[in-house]
Amino acid sequence: MRPIIALCFSVFVSVAVSSSASADSRVFIIANQSDGYGIDQCLAKGEKCGAPAARAYCQSREFSQATAYRRVDPEEVTGALPKSVSDGCPRGGCGEFIAITCQR
Repeated sequence: MRPIIALCFSVFVSVAVSSSASADSRVFIIANQSDGYGIDQCLAKGEKCGAPAARAYCQSREFSQATAYRRVDPEEVTGALPKSVSDGCPRGGCGEFIAITCQR
């Protein structure tokens, strides 16, 4: 009976360790800036064409992959963004933000 308990305990510990290691993720909020290539719209709409840009963003911050990316309303950022962010923006692209979730 003891070997079964020891086996169950070791399986539980290995699952707990592996799940905590893979759960290291972080959400980055960045300004949506039009660069003329349309990547900003791919990221904002969550389309597949934004995946390479999101992955590159995460990898530049030492994360292995981007698990999600989407447009974020400024109100979702809990008042951390001042109203002056949208002042003087060309083409109405300012005031839009992208959330990229990166995972190790």
